[in-house]
Formats: sequence, structure tokens, C-alpha cells
Amino acid sequence: MSKRNTQQRRHTIITLLNEQGEVTVDELAQRFETSEVTIRKDLTALEKNGLLLRRYGGAVPVPNEMVAERIDEPVSQLKQALAKAAAERIRDHNRIIIDSGSTTAALLGELGQKHGLVVMTNSLAVANALRELEPEPTLLMTGGTWDASSESFQGQVAEQVLRSYDFDQLFIGADSIDLERGTTTFNELTALSRVMADVAREVVVMVESDKIGRKIPNLELPWQAIHTLVTDSGITAEQQQQLEQKGINLVIASNS
Repeated sequence: MSKRNTQQRRHTIITLLNEQGEVTVDELAQRFETSEVTIRKDLTALEKNGLLLRRYGGAVPVPNEMVAERIDEPVSQLKQALAKAAAERIRDHNRIIIDSGSTTAALLGELGQKHGLVVMTNSLAVANALRELEPEPTLLMTGGTWDASSESFQGQVAEQVLRSYDFDQLFIGADSIDLERGTTTFNELTALSRVMADVAREVVVMVESDKIGRKIPNLELPWQAIHTLVTDSGITAEQQQQLEQKGINLVIASNS
């Protein structure tokens, strides 16, 4: 099927979702006379772009409270501010893990002046960007099973590779921060994140302040596994207090 037809089908899926409040893979496959595999790829692509949430057998709309619309690049500016603050914690010759995700990927632009780094990642995008740095760090890949929804390698092979090393720091993002539990995520694949945290002496979570306090069901890292939280000045005084009471080292990035 042509790219144009794919785009039209995905646009129609969003229209149906908004009208019905839920769609199923089976229903969509019958409607478009295509395979369930194709529909699942559609739903994965639409979820990646923040247009829906996958559920078993189908999809539902993104809840209004989870929609954080930003205009004129404030997201990228915030991510760069977080990345700059996080990178200040990295010393020459550190051994670090950079998890997949757009927030952690912003860290790459801050590594150009670091020497002798060893960097492990489960992201092809991060790996390719690391190869362009000068000086180029030593690159390690987890390998494993490719997960299209997170665009990263996951699974037992990746976990075994990680356990063969030890690292100074892990840099990881989050879909939300649950002030009681820890970092939470839409993705149900959380095992690798926990192994990453196990093999790192410092776990650094990079997250925009507007994600603090959101409610998402899947716990990724409990507070006991987290050492440092890098966020922006939008964090409230009450949120700061709660995090500091948990023993979290809070770093507030400058947005200027």
C-alpha cells in the first residue's frame, strides 16, 4: 500500500477514535480490509506521535491531562536545559548508560567536550549520534529484541549484556513522576530500565516539571533506585520538598 494510503488510513483511525472513544485491532482490520499486523503498526506509529494510547487489542484517546501542547520550540529548549545540567555531572572517562528517548538524546549535544567516555545504549538513534562526536566515545550496544514502540532494544539478551558491566551513571527519562512511587511509563517493558539502574552507581532521571504528579499505571523505577532528578524551574516548592524528603538529589536546570 502506498505511503499516501497509509497516511489516509491513520488519519481515519484517529477520526474513528475521537468519535467512538475506543477502537480495536480486529474492527480496524475488517474496516480497512488489511491485516492485523498492519493495523498494529499503525497504532504503534500513532502512539509514538502522541495521538493515542495503545491498549490490549486496540487503542484509546490520550487523556486530556496527559496532553502537553507546546509551541515554538519550548520543548526542545527545555530538553537542552535539562541536558546541559545533567552533563555537568559527567566527568572525563566516565562509563555511562544513555537510555532511549528524546529527553536523554538531548544529552548527546553536551558530550562533545568530554574525553574518554564509555557509553552504553539500547537506542540505535543514540548510537548513530555518538559516532558523530569528536572525540568519539567508546560505544557499547545492549543488543536484544527490537521494540518498535520505544524504538529500542529490550529483552533478556539486553539485560544479560548490561549485567556484564558496571557504570558510573545511568541517564534515563520518564513519562511521568509519581511523587509517591517513582518514575512511571506508558510502556510495559520496564525490566531493562531496572537492570540499567542496578548496574549504575548513580541513576539520573531527566524530566520536564510538567510531568511531575501525572498518574500513569506502570511503575518503572522506584525512588529507592533513583539518586538524582534533573528538572526545570517549573517544579513547585511542595514537589521539591517531597522529593528532598525521599533523599533525592534535586537539580533544577536554568531555562535561560
